[in-house]
Amino acid sequence: MEKMDYEKAIKRLQEIIEQLENKELSLDDSLKLFQEGIELYRCCNTKLNNAEEKILMIVEENGVTTTTPFLEGEQ
Repeated sequence: MEKMDYEKAIKRLQEIIEQLENKELSLDDSLKLFQEGIELYRCCNTKLNNAEEKILMIVEENGVTTTTPFLEGEQ
């Protein structure tokens, strides 16, 4: 799943959620879909965390433009 791009992983995760919410599935099928969903969630979360580490904020301070790492919780 690591090779799946973020957009495809999210789309598949949405499909799984819809199937789990709207279909009458056997317990085994539900568990398989749930497991795949958890793996996709972890894959997406990892990709987001990696992207977040790469984000740089451009901050203009006293007419000087500098870059600083993005810190969680900052706006």
